[in-house]
Amino acid sequence: MLSTYRATDTYVEVGRSHRLTVDGTRPIGELTTLVTAACDRVERAVHSEVLVVRLGGGAEPAGWPGCTDVHQVSRWEKAVRRLERVTTATVGVASGGCGTPALEVLLALDYRIATADFRLTAARDDRLPWPGMAMHRLVNQIGLSRARQVLLGGSAVSAERAVAYGLVDEIAEEAEDAVRRAVHAFAALPGAELAVRRQLLLEATTSSFEDALGAHLAACDRELRRRGRLGDATGEVA
Repeated sequence: MLSTYRATDTYVEVGRSHRLTVDGTRPIGELTTLVTAACDRVERAVHSEVLVVRLGGGAEPAGWPGCTDVHQVSRWEKAVRRLERVTTATVGVASGGCGTPALEVLLALDYRIATADFRLTAARDDRLPWPGMAMHRLVNQIGLSRARQVLLGGSAVSAERAVAYGLVDEIAEEAEDAVRRAVHAFAALPGAELAVRRQLLLEATTSSFEDALGAHLAACDRELRRRGRLGDATGEVA
């Protein structure tokens, strides 16, 4: 059974899940540290556990990532990339006003839940969106036209619109119930094997069939060995 989430929590281990809060109003360096620490914890876990990421805290002030430099931005991008490839399932819960950091993390997660009051507004400076890797992920995940509307359209993206665009998977009236169902569904999946499938999906939009074939065959061989069903040339099980 999962315990009730507290808005003041930044990192809590609960049942078969770990939880992380990404508050978009916090400095980029602090968020980088929190995301990295969460990845460290779930990757050290003995059993496969789900990482639940709470997103919100209000849209960050215009001008994300604030007063920083490109080296800190690079560390942030590496932390999000690591989250995207972590060897466990990841579930996001986005509520209230969400801005660029919430969007960047949301796009890196496996399953995404939004509450009815979810509103996404991409951070702008001089009316231009932040040119981070969220742009790349958006185009790959929802297409150029919709990515353009999200980043350049000027209006906030509601929960209903986010579902229609494929930014989130469901709208939940009771976020904790939705999280509980998602954790139950994902907790039974082997984390390392899920990571292999996720990587194949991530590479599908940027590689040709011929280039992808080797990686998919290697994954198939890995799965056959895991199941103990690797046969010899006659088709008999070894």
